[in-house]
Amino acid sequence: MKLYYAPGTCSLSPHIALLEAGLPFEAVRVSTKTHRLEDGGDYYAVNPKGYVPTLELDDGERLTEGPAIVQWIADQVPGKRLAPPAGTMARYRLIEWLNFVTAELHKQYSPMFNAAMPEEAKVLLREKLRQRYTWLDQQLSGRNHLTGDDFTVADAYLYVVTRWAPHSRVDLSGLAQVAAFMERVAARPAVQEAQRQSEPR
Repeated sequence: MKLYYAPGTCSLSPHIALLEAGLPFEAVRVSTKTHRLEDGGDYYAVNPKGYVPTLELDDGERLTEGPAIVQWIADQVPGKRLAPPAGTMARYRLIEWLNFVTAELHKQYSPMFNAAMPEEAKVLLREKLRQRYTWLDQQLSGRNHLTGDDFTVADAYLYVVTRWAPHSRVDLSGLAQVAAFMERVAARPAVQEAQRQSEPR
């Protein structure tokens, strides 16, 4: 398999999932500015949408969109408990969390990486994110992870996007449960290794 990734992006989430799953893969770096691969190839030929991540399976089929990719990864190794079994209410809870992280967190951060975005708009986005994290802090009370005791692919995704908070000047002060969650996930060996492998160089 190949994981097409870019440093500092949400592609760190499936990178973590692959390492947690213990699945062999090749990490292929993509430039988000030029949409070129390190060998000079055109990334649009891999993924016409032009953004990461893309997971290329051994049979050549390609899967895009992070929440879909991480669930596919989890389903290859059910014993790792990275996602509950398909069709169970627990699985739908996981999907619920993946959608929350996608729509209410990830997509609120994205405009703040655009230099053309007016500061006034960024202020509004930061306020909305603070509201979402305040709610999230309450949900994490009494839980080690989003769905309970097990670390899942939703936790990896939440961790990855929340790492953008300092750069985006999103105020997470006083949110003790969020801070503790971030520390727990950051301590996982697979998370540390994924960050090491995908750091800018």
